[in-house]
Amino acid sequence: MNDPVTTPPWAIGPFTRPVRVLDERPAVSFTCAVSGAKIDWASKDLFNPGAVTHDGRICLLVRAEDHVGRYAGTSRIGLATSTDGRHFELEPEPVLAPGNDRWQAWEWPGGCEDPRVVQAPDGSFVCTYTAFDGKVGCLFVATSTDLRRWTKHGPAFARTAYVRRPTKAGSILTKLEGGRLVATQIEGKYWMYWGEGVIYAATSEDLIRWTPVGIDIAPDRYLTWDPEGGGMFSSWSIDRVPGTLGLHPIAGPRKRRFDSHLTEPGPPAILTEAGIVLIYNGANHHEHGVPDTPPFAYQPGQMLLDAHDPTAVIARGHAPFLRIDAAEAHGQVGNVCFAEGLVAFEGQWWLYLGLADSRLGVATAPIQS
Repeated sequence: MNDPVTTPPWAIGPFTRPVRVLDERPAVSFTCAVSGAKIDWASKDLFNPGAVTHDGRICLLVRAEDHVGRYAGTSRIGLATSTDGRHFELEPEPVLAPGNDRWQAWEWPGGCEDPRVVQAPDGSFVCTYTAFDGKVGCLFVATSTDLRRWTKHGPAFARTAYVRRPTKAGSILTKLEGGRLVATQIEGKYWMYWGEGVIYAATSEDLIRWTPVGIDIAPDRYLTWDPEGGGMFSSWSIDRVPGTLGLHPIAGPRKRRFDSHLTEPGPPAILTEAGIVLIYNGANHHEHGVPDTPPFAYQPGQMLLDAHDPTAVIARGHAPFLRIDAAEAHGQVGNVCFAEGLVAFEGQWWLYLGLADSRLGVATAPIQS
């Protein structure tokens, strides 16, 4: 049997059941800069939103798909705004999309997918998204001052050995300041959690160029004796020999749990008094997962990381804190409840979700003082 939906004392919540937002497909068209054709760019599916507050409104960066092309849907990112968190207006043209720019080979024909967005300390906005060329997804970064006009900076891991590695899901560490989630530093560095399957970490000085956190995969050590050391213990020293540097895994799948198939970061992580709270998405393994949860079903969970060492997980929920209702389980990809956007608004947490890779939902929870 499934574990009951629970909320550990350090976690955010409890959340209400998700309800739909942007229920109807907006009739929005624009002329694609790459193909030159007029495209109903949000006609197929609208899902996986990043979220931020701006000018007294909740603003969603939503992933939308059309019906065109080899993949039956190029993805673009649009802007939807709301004064109450539930009723949104989608602006007529996408704000991040493949274009005639230096990044076209990375973003076409698959598109721009799965945005996460945070506010920087200077008031600007930083969006991480997946550039998909049709074969490989790569984590990209873009910045804006108004959420409408964006500057693409290309791969998050440019100038590193991981620039061509398949990457996605950039969850930047934030802190609640003045009622807003703002990107924050630990010991002079910004932190980001990323990855699909296993969660990794990266650091940055400017929120644009990121360096994945590495670890010695196979270090070695040798004991050395100094006969003139002066004593049994002071005569011995340890020489550490570094091994091959690899990616530092933060958290991965667990057998017989809702996250037995993969783990993927959700919305921006939050620095709290208890530590760093990361909402993530887990998928159920078809053989080694929870028996009465559908294979490959996505459900969100939460984990707590050490604020003094953001690579160290110190607690992790055993069960998801939200589950998709049967009425929402059908769509482009069934049984997916995918958390991606989180804001503080009017004394509540508003968590925005993709439902069955087809529509948007929101769940709310009180902000504990």
